[in-house]
Amino acid sequence: MSGTVHRVDTTAKLVRMANQIARNLTHDKDPVAAMAEHIHAFWTVRMQQQLFANGGEGLDEAAIAAIEQLKLGAALPHRNAAADERDHGSDAG
Repeated sequence: MSGTVHRVDTTAKLVRMANQIARNLTHDKDPVAAMAEHIHAFWTVRMQQQLFANGGEGLDEAAIAAIEQLKLGAALPHRNAAADERDHGSDAG
C-alpha cells in the first residue's frame, strides 16, 4: 500500500445521490413530494442536515424543491420506512 489517503467528499456524494433520486422520480405524480418522502424515510438525520447545509449547490431543481420541503418539515420525527411497522417492515425477506 502506498500510504495514500483516499478522502471521500461526502457532500458531493449526497448531492450526486439526491440528483439520482430526482431523475428516477421524474415521472412520479408529484416528484418533489416523492423525493422529500424518500429522503425523509431512508436518509439519516445527519445526511439530511449535511445536504441542507450545502445550500442547494449542484442540486437539480426538483432536488432543491424537495430539500426546501424537508426543511419546512424538519421538525418531523425521523423514520426509516424500510424498518417501520407502519410500512410493513423490511422487504429484505
